[in-house]
Amino acid sequence: MNYLLALLLPPLSIVLTGRPVLGILVFPIWVLALVFSGGLTHPMFILLAWLLIFESRLRSGTDD
Repeated sequence: MNYLLALLLPPLSIVLTGRPVLGILVFPIWVLALVFSGGLTHPMFILLAWLLIFESRLRSGTDD
């Protein structure tokens, strides 16, 4: 489900992976990128969130 959340709110998904500082840091950058690029950079943040979710699952040892 975290992968689906990453499609809509990548910073929240990053926070839920266990990296709250990175999520807080990414949030203002994500908002500014959405405003100034019209959403063109949104896939970059989705990929970042998906990579962090995948990495956190590898660290915890769960392969859902």
